[in-house]
Amino acid sequence: MSETAVVNKAPPAQGQMGGWIKRITSHFLVRKAARALFTIWFVTSLIFFLVRLMPSNPIEVYINELIVQYSLPYAEARDQAASLFAIDLDAPLHEQYFDYMGQLLRGDLGTSLRSPGTSVMSIIARFLPWTIFSVGIGLLLSFALGVLLGMLMAYKRDAFWEPLVSGAASVLSSIPNYIVGIVLLVYLGVYWGLVPIHKMRGSTTPGMQPGFTVEFIVDIFFHAALPILTYVLSSIGGWILSMKSSTMSTLGEDYVTIARARGLSEGRITTAYVGRNAMLPLITQLLISIGFVVGGSLLIESIFVYQGIGYRLLSALSTRDYPLMQGIFLMITISVVVSNLLADFVYGWLDPRVRIGGGEK
Repeated sequence: MSETAVVNKAPPAQGQMGGWIKRITSHFLVRKAARALFTIWFVTSLIFFLVRLMPSNPIEVYINELIVQYSLPYAEARDQAASLFAIDLDAPLHEQYFDYMGQLLRGDLGTSLRSPGTSVMSIIARFLPWTIFSVGIGLLLSFALGVLLGMLMAYKRDAFWEPLVSGAASVLSSIPNYIVGIVLLVYLGVYWGLVPIHKMRGSTTPGMQPGFTVEFIVDIFFHAALPILTYVLSSIGGWILSMKSSTMSTLGEDYVTIARARGLSEGRITTAYVGRNAMLPLITQLLISIGFVVGGSLLIESIFVYQGIGYRLLSALSTRDYPLMQGIFLMITISVVVSNLLADFVYGWLDPRVRIGGGEK
Protein backbone atom coordinates (compact mmCIF):
# COMPACT_ATOMS: atom_id res chain seq x y z
CA MET A 1 0.00 0.00 0.00
CA SER A 2 2.83 2.39 0.87
CA GLU A 3 4.65 1.51 -2.35
CA THR A 4 1.57 2.46 -4.33
CA ALA A 5 1.43 5.78 -2.55
CA VAL A 6 5.06 6.47 -3.38
CA VAL A 7 4.51 5.61 -7.03
CA ASN A 8 1.46 7.87 -7.20
CA LYS A 9 3.39 10.80 -5.73
CA ALA A 10 6.29 10.57 -8.22
CA PRO A 11 4.54 11.98 -11.31
CA PRO A 12 3.40 15.20 -9.58
CA ALA A 13 6.98 15.82 -8.42
CA GLN A 14 8.24 15.34 -11.96
CA GLY A 15 5.46 17.58 -13.23
CA GLN A 16 6.41 20.28 -10.77
CA MET A 17 10.05 20.05 -11.86
CA GLY A 18 9.05 20.29 -15.52
CA GLY A 19 6.81 23.26 -14.83
CA TRP A 20 9.59 24.98 -12.90
CA ILE A 21 12.03 24.51 -15.79
CA LYS A 22 9.43 25.70 -18.28
CA ARG A 23 8.78 28.85 -16.25
CA ILE A 24 12.51 29.63 -16.14
CA THR A 25 13.11 29.06 -19.85
CA SER A 26 10.04 31.08 -20.81
CA HIS A 27 10.99 34.03 -18.59
CA PHE A 28 11.52 37.31 -20.42
CA LEU A 29 15.01 37.95 -19.05
CA VAL A 30 16.22 34.36 -19.51
CA ARG A 31 15.10 34.24 -23.14
CA LYS A 32 16.75 37.56 -23.91
CA ALA A 33 20.00 36.56 -22.19
CA ALA A 34 20.10 33.20 -24.00
CA ARG A 35 19.50 34.93 -27.32
CA ALA A 36 22.31 37.39 -26.56
CA LEU A 37 24.78 34.60 -25.77
CA PHE A 38 23.85 32.75 -28.96
CA THR A 39 24.32 35.96 -30.98
CA ILE A 40 27.78 36.55 -29.52
CA TRP A 41 28.83 32.97 -30.27
CA PHE A 42 27.45 33.07 -33.82
CA VAL A 43 29.02 36.42 -34.72
CA THR A 44 32.34 35.44 -33.15
CA SER A 45 32.40 32.22 -35.18
CA LEU A 46 31.42 34.08 -38.35
CA ILE A 47 34.20 36.63 -37.85
CA PHE A 48 36.75 33.85 -37.29
CA PHE A 49 36.03 32.36 -40.71
CA LEU A 50 35.55 35.68 -42.52
CA VAL A 51 38.96 37.08 -41.56
CA ARG A 52 40.56 33.97 -42.98
CA LEU A 53 38.71 34.44 -46.26
CA MET A 54 40.32 37.84 -46.73
CA PRO A 55 42.88 38.02 -49.54
CA SER A 56 46.42 37.27 -48.35
CA ASN A 57 47.33 36.39 -44.74
CA PRO A 58 49.60 37.90 -42.07
CA ILE A 59 52.66 35.94 -43.16
CA GLU A 60 52.33 36.93 -46.82
CA VAL A 61 51.71 40.59 -45.90
CA TYR A 62 54.84 40.65 -43.73
CA ILE A 63 56.91 38.93 -46.42
CA ASN A 64 55.88 41.56 -48.95
CA GLU A 65 56.78 44.33 -46.50
CA LEU A 66 60.28 42.88 -45.99
CA ILE A 67 60.83 42.52 -49.72
CA VAL A 68 59.65 46.06 -50.49
CA GLN A 69 61.34 47.85 -47.57
CA TYR A 70 64.60 45.92 -47.25
CA SER A 71 64.89 44.23 -50.68
CA LEU A 72 65.30 40.83 -49.03
CA PRO A 73 65.14 37.65 -51.10
CA TYR A 74 61.83 35.83 -50.81
CA ALA A 75 63.34 32.82 -49.02
CA GLU A 76 65.00 34.99 -46.35
CA ALA A 77 61.85 37.07 -45.85
CA ARG A 78 59.79 33.89 -45.53
CA ASP A 79 62.14 32.48 -42.87
CA GLN A 80 61.91 35.70 -40.84
CA ALA A 81 58.12 35.73 -41.07
CA ALA A 82 57.87 32.06 -40.08
CA SER A 83 60.02 32.67 -37.00
CA LEU A 84 58.07 35.79 -35.99
CA PHE A 85 54.47 34.62 -36.16
CA ALA A 86 53.30 32.09 -33.58
CA ILE A 87 50.46 30.82 -35.73
CA ASP A 88 50.05 27.73 -37.84
CA LEU A 89 47.95 28.73 -40.84
CA ASP A 90 48.53 25.33 -42.43
CA ALA A 91 46.54 23.56 -39.70
CA PRO A 92 43.00 22.48 -40.65
CA LEU A 93 40.53 25.32 -40.25
CA HIS A 94 38.34 23.43 -37.79
CA GLU A 95 41.35 22.79 -35.54
CA GLN A 96 42.21 26.49 -35.57
CA TYR A 97 38.59 27.29 -34.73
CA PHE A 98 38.37 24.93 -31.75
CA ASP A 99 41.74 26.16 -30.44
CA TYR A 100 40.47 29.74 -30.66
CA MET A 101 37.18 28.97 -28.92
CA GLY A 102 39.07 27.12 -26.21
CA GLN A 103 41.19 30.21 -25.63
CA LEU A 104 38.08 32.39 -25.40
CA LEU A 105 36.55 30.09 -22.79
CA ARG A 106 39.71 30.56 -20.73
CA GLY A 107 39.44 34.33 -21.13
CA ASP A 108 42.46 34.52 -23.43
CA LEU A 109 42.12 36.65 -26.59
CA GLY A 110 45.54 35.62 -27.83
CA THR A 111 48.68 37.57 -28.71
CA SER A 112 49.06 40.16 -31.45
CA LEU A 113 50.99 38.84 -34.45
CA ARG A 114 52.56 42.19 -35.28
CA SER A 115 53.42 42.97 -31.66
CA PRO A 116 55.03 39.73 -30.41
CA GLY A 117 54.61 39.20 -26.70
CA THR A 118 51.80 41.76 -26.43
CA SER A 119 48.41 40.34 -25.54
CA VAL A 120 45.32 41.43 -27.44
CA MET A 121 43.60 42.28 -24.15
CA SER A 122 46.36 44.74 -23.21
CA ILE A 123 46.11 46.45 -26.60
CA ILE A 124 42.34 46.79 -26.25
CA ALA A 125 42.72 48.10 -22.70
CA ARG A 126 45.19 50.70 -23.95
CA PHE A 127 43.23 52.07 -26.93
CA LEU A 128 39.57 51.45 -26.03
CA PRO A 129 39.28 54.19 -23.34
CA TRP A 130 40.13 56.89 -25.90
CA THR A 131 37.36 55.73 -28.21
CA ILE A 132 34.86 55.55 -25.34
CA PHE A 133 35.92 59.06 -24.31
CA SER A 134 35.55 60.71 -27.72
CA VAL A 135 32.53 58.84 -29.06
CA GLY A 136 30.80 58.78 -25.66
CA ILE A 137 31.07 62.53 -25.18
CA GLY A 138 29.94 63.14 -28.75
CA LEU A 139 26.94 60.86 -28.28
CA LEU A 140 25.87 62.45 -25.00
CA LEU A 141 26.27 66.00 -26.35
CA SER A 142 24.31 65.24 -29.51
CA PHE A 143 21.58 63.52 -27.47
CA ALA A 144 21.23 66.40 -25.00
CA LEU A 145 21.24 69.10 -27.68
CA GLY A 146 18.96 67.07 -29.95
CA VAL A 147 16.38 66.55 -27.20
CA LEU A 148 16.33 70.24 -26.30
CA LEU A 149 16.11 71.46 -29.90
CA GLY A 150 13.56 68.79 -30.85
CA MET A 151 11.25 69.73 -28.00
CA LEU A 152 11.68 73.44 -28.74
CA MET A 153 10.79 72.87 -32.39
CA ALA A 154 7.68 70.91 -31.41
CA TYR A 155 6.49 73.82 -29.25
CA LYS A 156 7.47 76.47 -31.82
CA ARG A 157 6.09 74.86 -34.95
CA ASP A 158 4.96 78.23 -36.32
CA ALA A 159 8.30 80.00 -35.86
CA PHE A 160 10.07 81.15 -39.02
CA TRP A 161 13.27 79.29 -38.09
CA GLU A 162 11.60 75.91 -37.53
CA PRO A 163 11.71 74.81 -41.21
CA LEU A 164 15.36 75.87 -41.40
CA VAL A 165 16.32 73.78 -38.37
CA SER A 166 14.26 70.81 -39.59
CA GLY A 167 15.90 71.00 -43.01
CA ALA A 168 19.38 71.23 -41.49
CA ALA A 169 18.61 68.27 -39.20
CA SER A 170 17.39 66.20 -42.15
CA VAL A 171 20.54 66.97 -44.13
CA LEU A 172 22.88 66.20 -41.23
CA SER A 173 21.12 62.91 -40.44
CA SER A 174 21.59 61.74 -44.03
CA ILE A 175 25.33 62.50 -44.33
CA PRO A 176 27.76 59.72 -43.26
CA ASN A 177 29.98 60.68 -40.36
CA TYR A 178 33.21 60.20 -42.31
CA ILE A 179 32.02 62.78 -44.89
CA VAL A 180 31.42 65.24 -42.06
CA GLY A 181 34.90 64.49 -40.72
CA ILE A 182 36.56 65.06 -44.10
CA VAL A 183 34.71 68.37 -44.55
CA LEU A 184 35.82 69.56 -41.10
CA LEU A 185 39.39 68.49 -41.75
CA VAL A 186 39.60 70.17 -45.16
CA TYR A 187 37.92 73.45 -44.30
CA LEU A 188 38.82 74.00 -40.64
CA GLY A 189 42.34 72.64 -40.93
CA VAL A 190 43.45 73.29 -44.53
CA TYR A 191 41.45 76.03 -46.25
CA TRP A 192 40.67 78.29 -43.31
CA GLY A 193 43.46 77.22 -40.97
CA LEU A 194 41.31 77.62 -37.87
CA VAL A 195 42.71 74.55 -36.09
CA PRO A 196 46.29 73.20 -36.00
CA ILE A 197 45.51 69.72 -37.29
CA HIS A 198 49.20 68.72 -37.27
CA LYS A 199 49.26 69.22 -33.49
CA MET A 200 45.95 67.41 -32.89
CA ARG A 201 47.10 64.00 -34.08
CA GLY A 202 47.09 61.20 -31.55
CA SER A 203 45.11 60.97 -28.36
CA THR A 204 47.58 62.98 -26.23
CA THR A 205 50.63 65.15 -26.72
CA PRO A 206 53.88 63.14 -26.57
CA GLY A 207 55.38 63.41 -23.11
CA MET A 208 52.12 64.41 -21.44
CA GLN A 209 51.80 62.66 -18.09
CA PRO A 210 48.32 61.20 -17.42
CA GLY A 211 46.57 62.38 -14.29
CA PHE A 212 43.72 64.45 -12.94
CA THR A 213 45.41 67.72 -13.80
CA VAL A 214 44.14 70.72 -15.76
CA GLU A 215 46.94 70.33 -18.32
CA PHE A 216 46.10 66.70 -19.04
CA ILE A 217 42.33 67.30 -19.24
CA VAL A 218 42.78 70.25 -21.60
CA ASP A 219 45.19 68.20 -23.71
CA ILE A 220 42.88 65.21 -24.19
CA PHE A 221 39.96 67.48 -25.11
CA PHE A 222 42.22 69.33 -27.54
CA HIS A 223 43.12 66.12 -29.35
CA ALA A 224 39.55 64.78 -29.29
CA ALA A 225 37.88 68.07 -30.32
CA LEU A 226 37.46 67.32 -34.03
CA PRO A 227 36.30 63.69 -33.56
CA ILE A 228 33.78 64.82 -30.92
CA LEU A 229 32.53 67.62 -33.20
CA THR A 230 32.17 65.11 -36.02
CA TYR A 231 30.12 62.72 -33.89
CA VAL A 232 27.88 65.56 -32.68
CA LEU A 233 27.19 66.98 -36.14
CA SER A 234 26.61 63.58 -37.74
CA SER A 235 24.11 62.35 -35.12
CA ILE A 236 22.35 65.43 -33.74
CA GLY A 237 19.97 65.62 -36.71
CA GLY A 238 18.44 62.24 -35.94
CA TRP A 239 17.89 63.11 -32.28
CA ILE A 240 16.26 66.44 -33.22
CA LEU A 241 13.80 64.87 -35.64
CA SER A 242 13.00 61.96 -33.31
CA MET A 243 12.37 64.22 -30.32
CA LYS A 244 10.28 66.62 -32.38
CA SER A 245 8.07 63.79 -33.66
CA SER A 246 7.75 62.19 -30.23
CA THR A 247 6.93 65.51 -28.54
CA MET A 248 4.27 66.42 -31.12
CA SER A 249 2.67 63.02 -30.62
CA THR A 250 2.72 63.43 -26.82
CA LEU A 251 1.21 66.92 -26.99
CA GLY A 252 -1.91 65.40 -28.54
CA GLU A 253 -2.48 62.92 -25.72
CA ASP A 254 -5.53 63.24 -23.48
CA TYR A 255 -3.54 63.43 -20.24
CA VAL A 256 -1.83 66.59 -21.48
CA THR A 257 -5.22 68.19 -22.20
CA ILE A 258 -6.47 67.15 -18.77
CA ALA A 259 -3.37 68.59 -17.11
CA ARG A 260 -3.98 71.92 -18.77
CA ALA A 261 -7.66 71.83 -17.76
CA ARG A 262 -6.56 71.30 -14.15
CA GLY A 263 -4.67 74.59 -14.35
CA LEU A 264 -1.13 73.20 -14.10
CA SER A 265 1.62 75.52 -15.20
CA GLU A 266 3.04 75.08 -18.68
CA GLY A 267 6.47 74.48 -17.23
CA ARG A 268 5.25 71.58 -15.10
CA ILE A 269 3.31 70.12 -18.03
CA THR A 270 6.41 70.33 -20.22
CA THR A 271 8.73 68.60 -17.76
CA ALA A 272 6.47 66.15 -15.91
CA TYR A 273 4.04 65.17 -18.65
CA VAL A 274 5.35 65.97 -22.12
CA GLY A 275 9.12 65.76 -21.78
CA ARG A 276 9.24 62.64 -19.64
CA ASN A 277 6.91 60.63 -21.89
CA ALA A 278 8.34 61.95 -25.15
CA MET A 279 11.84 60.89 -24.12
CA LEU A 280 10.97 57.25 -23.44
CA PRO A 281 11.46 56.06 -27.06
CA LEU A 282 14.67 58.08 -27.28
CA ILE A 283 16.07 56.49 -24.12
CA THR A 284 15.79 53.11 -25.82
CA GLN A 285 17.52 54.49 -28.92
CA LEU A 286 20.26 55.95 -26.73
CA LEU A 287 20.92 52.62 -25.03
CA ILE A 288 21.18 50.91 -28.41
CA SER A 289 23.48 53.66 -29.72
CA ILE A 290 25.83 53.14 -26.78
CA GLY A 291 26.62 49.70 -28.16
CA PHE A 292 27.95 51.24 -31.36
CA VAL A 293 30.38 53.49 -29.48
CA VAL A 294 33.16 50.91 -29.85
CA GLY A 295 32.63 50.16 -33.53
CA GLY A 296 31.54 53.57 -34.76
CA SER A 297 34.97 55.16 -34.82
CA LEU A 298 36.92 53.26 -37.47
CA LEU A 299 36.96 55.86 -40.26
CA ILE A 300 36.77 58.95 -38.03
CA GLU A 301 39.84 58.00 -36.02
CA SER A 302 41.71 57.23 -39.22
CA ILE A 303 40.84 60.63 -40.72
CA PHE A 304 42.05 62.56 -37.67
CA VAL A 305 44.81 60.06 -36.72
CA TYR A 306 43.17 59.73 -33.32
CA GLN A 307 44.65 56.64 -31.70
CA GLY A 308 41.59 54.86 -30.41
CA ILE A 309 40.39 51.32 -30.92
CA GLY A 310 39.06 52.11 -34.42
CA TYR A 311 42.46 53.35 -35.54
CA ARG A 312 44.05 50.19 -34.13
CA LEU A 313 41.50 47.99 -35.87
CA LEU A 314 42.26 49.56 -39.24
CA SER A 315 45.95 48.87 -38.69
CA ALA A 316 45.16 45.25 -37.79
CA LEU A 317 43.07 44.90 -40.96
CA SER A 318 45.89 46.16 -43.15
CA THR A 319 48.44 43.78 -41.61
CA ARG A 320 45.99 40.86 -41.26
CA ASP A 321 46.66 40.61 -37.52
CA TYR A 322 44.09 37.84 -36.96
CA PRO A 323 44.09 37.70 -33.13
CA LEU A 324 43.83 41.47 -32.76
CA MET A 325 41.10 41.71 -35.41
CA GLN A 326 39.11 38.96 -33.75
CA GLY A 327 39.56 40.47 -30.28
CA ILE A 328 38.38 43.94 -31.34
CA PHE A 329 35.45 42.56 -33.33
CA LEU A 330 34.51 40.50 -30.29
CA MET A 331 34.48 43.64 -28.13
CA ILE A 332 32.29 45.38 -30.71
CA THR A 333 29.91 42.42 -30.84
CA ILE A 334 29.62 42.23 -27.06
CA SER A 335 29.00 45.98 -26.73
CA VAL A 336 26.25 45.95 -29.38
CA VAL A 337 24.56 42.83 -28.00
CA VAL A 338 24.73 44.00 -24.39
CA SER A 339 23.36 47.45 -25.27
CA ASN A 340 20.44 45.87 -27.13
CA LEU A 341 19.87 43.51 -24.22
CA LEU A 342 19.91 46.45 -21.80
CA ALA A 343 17.46 48.31 -24.03
CA ASP A 344 15.13 45.29 -23.97
CA PHE A 345 15.33 45.11 -20.18
CA VAL A 346 14.69 48.82 -19.73
CA TYR A 347 11.84 48.82 -22.23
CA GLY A 348 10.34 45.75 -20.58
CA TRP A 349 10.61 47.46 -17.20
CA LEU A 350 8.99 50.64 -18.52
CA ASP A 351 6.26 48.73 -20.37
CA PRO A 352 5.28 45.42 -18.66
CA ARG A 353 3.17 44.53 -21.70
CA VAL A 354 6.38 43.70 -23.53
CA ARG A 355 7.27 41.05 -20.94
CA ILE A 356 3.75 39.64 -20.86
CA GLY A 357 3.46 39.51 -24.62
CA GLY A 358 6.88 37.98 -24.97
CA GLY A 359 6.11 35.30 -22.44
CA GLU A 360 3.03 34.18 -24.29
CA LYS A 361 4.87 33.52 -27.53
